[in-house]
Amino acid sequence: MHATLPLLEHTEFPALSRRALSTLQVNLGYRCNQSCLHCHVNAGPTRTEMMEPDVLALIPQVLRARGIRALDLTGGAPELHQGFRQLVADATAQGVQVIDRCNLTILFEPGQHDLAEFLAAQRVEVVASLPCYSVANVDKQRGEGVFDKSIAALQRLNALGYGQPDSGLTLNLVYNPQGAVLPPNQVTLQADYKRELMQHFGIHFNQLFTLANMPIQRFGSMLISKGKFNDYVQLLKDNFASANLDSVMCRDLISVDWQGYLYDCDFNQQLGLALSAATPTARLLGNRPHLRELLQDNPIGRPIRVAEHCYGCTAGQGSSCGGALGA
Repeated sequence: MHATLPLLEHTEFPALSRRALSTLQVNLGYRCNQSCLHCHVNAGPTRTEMMEPDVLALIPQVLRARGIRALDLTGGAPELHQGFRQLVADATAQGVQVIDRCNLTILFEPGQHDLAEFLAAQRVEVVASLPCYSVANVDKQRGEGVFDKSIAALQRLNALGYGQPDSGLTLNLVYNPQGAVLPPNQVTLQADYKRELMQHFGIHFNQLFTLANMPIQRFGSMLISKGKFNDYVQLLKDNFASANLDSVMCRDLISVDWQGYLYDCDFNQQLGLALSAATPTARLLGNRPHLRELLQDNPIGRPIRVAEHCYGCTAGQGSSCGGALGA
């Protein structure tokens, strides 16, 4: 049971509007083989929400209709969706760059024995979560034995060419802080990761993305239980940097939930803050825009829904699905 989180949509966060859509980020479902403490989706092995085939079938159509250049697949563990591989193949056949947000241990789950080879054959960009280069910190955040499996998965990806110079197979890692603090400097931490992972495990990777933890879902509930929620939100606000506003992911990305509804970002999705409807009448009626609308409608220029958690993307060096904004 998770604590009830305040919906902090009444905010002084600056107004933002959408630019041209370049990335479609799709949550294929909340089922996952892990239950991480920092998870803003509250994913886990017992979750049953998964995208239906009729909604999944709309994705390649929308990519084509809107000329979208990148398909960013997330979950849960997106690879657990039965339609994952066909969707990847359909998107890459259109010349779309597919990004798989991979927890690494999924490579060792039943039925996934050839997943790494599939990703390499499709030239999928792998964005892999590895919250530290030490076993104690990773297992504390992600579960016992996760670090060793993660290292084995990275070595397997390296053997296929991922992260290797001139291979064209991109392997990026993701860092989340252990607690209610901002992430350290991305450039400095990346150097530490590269040194430690190469020295101890012979692992190559391209970039490290440092992400701030968002005060929502499982992480937000943990903050409330420890009496740190308000302090953490204030920390984010105190470190607001207006220079990051131009680069926040919601300007060029739309997030799609497992039912096909649209949001400005994955965090708004988890808070139920739907994308602004196309017309004033639709907004007045509280209509939730759906994926099928993107077949005909271009959302450029629509206002972005902001709330207090948005300070998490603009605090300090900034934070997005592509890591620090100022790096």
